[in-house]
Amino acid sequence: MNKADSERMAGILEGMGYKEATAELEADLILYNTCTIRDNAEQKVYSYLGRQVKRKQKSPHLKLIVAGCVAQQEGESLLRRVPEIDLVMGPQHANRLETLLTQVDNGQQVLATSEQHILEDLTTARRNSKTCAWVNVIYGCNERCTYCVVPSVRGKEQSRSPQAIHFEIENLASMGFKEITLLGQNIDAYGRDLPGITKEGRRQNTLTDLLYYIHDIEGIERIRFATSHPRYFTNRLIEACSELKKVCEHFHIPFQSGDNDILKAMSRGYTIERYKGIIDRIRKRIPNASISADVIVAFPGETHKQFQKTLSIIQEIGFDQVNTAAYSPRPNTPAATWPNQLPENTKIERLNELNLLVERTAKIKNQRYKELTEEVLAEGINPKDQTQLMGRTRTNRLTFFPSKGPEGYIYKPGDLVNIRIKEIRSFSLSGIPIR
Repeated sequence: MNKADSERMAGILEGMGYKEATAELEADLILYNTCTIRDNAEQKVYSYLGRQVKRKQKSPHLKLIVAGCVAQQEGESLLRRVPEIDLVMGPQHANRLETLLTQVDNGQQVLATSEQHILEDLTTARRNSKTCAWVNVIYGCNERCTYCVVPSVRGKEQSRSPQAIHFEIENLASMGFKEITLLGQNIDAYGRDLPGITKEGRRQNTLTDLLYYIHDIEGIERIRFATSHPRYFTNRLIEACSELKKVCEHFHIPFQSGDNDILKAMSRGYTIERYKGIIDRIRKRIPNASISADVIVAFPGETHKQFQKTLSIIQEIGFDQVNTAAYSPRPNTPAATWPNQLPENTKIERLNELNLLVERTAKIKNQRYKELTEEVLAEGINPKDQTQLMGRTRTNRLTFFPSKGPEGYIYKPGDLVNIRIKEIRSFSLSGIPIR
């Protein structure tokens, strides 16, 4: 989500005549797009700002902007802490960057953190890829997980209209993009703030309806979506993914903990049995699907036995990939105030044990690709080997392969290439092109 916001703001700056500087410490304008989901990400902001404040003391013309979730969370206190900042803007204001910078140019120090409707702006994003593009479909989140700061910094759910999404994807297709990823903090909530009920009483404008609506846009070869919530994940969505050929066989569904009491304390709204049922239904309908997830260890009050349940779930389900984190108390969240916080050494120990298991599990899961032929969308050149391209399988496995194929054919980014998988690693594959 932050990457998508960054691309849009970079596009606005370019539209205003700014050009990318060759180095951070040489720029006339610095914009930090921030994340506050974990404390270490937040602390990086202040470290970066420290370097720029020293510059600004010598070069007053330097413009300093803090955008994103830290900006929204800290607001005016950020300006008090670092008065050299010119603009503090929350994520709901990303599309207003030009207007806000005009106020800065007029000598104002600007704070833009009020809640507002997010304006449509489809023309300004500077895409970092020429092949794959992010497409926001719903902003904000109405959930109240006790550990999560996102609802307070990204605001209430706001779904974009299907027509606006369709139009944006058509434009992307006309520019040569082959793959789009639909984005939402809780993408399964898409459309529940939009009007429409079918004759059968079913809500229209769901994520499933949106997939059917955009599927046949000419030029788009692949469709992905993230992030799903087990509470709202439906059988109808699974059926749509199995029927729609462009929708990739990859599901990112966080489970967060393998223990029901911890899930209840997190206010996640489902049990681990329901979660496993979703995975079973996916694998029954789409046997080759890959499953990735998010998990948090050392949540307040988590016992060793509860932690072991999380490890057991990872082994039982056999995830293709898991994003891991030790619990980090966040401002304005209930769990941060609880007295049963675990010590830092326990957090580190559990996270290390979890990461080792995730790495082993991923490598075992990747063995199924050995000597198979997989369709890979070439996304770019391998920065460590200029003779190789890198891309992803439909199941989201990062794959490296020679750019020179059979009979001297040269592949380029944007090509769909059939790759015979030869090497297996925990988090990537390597292979050779075949015709």
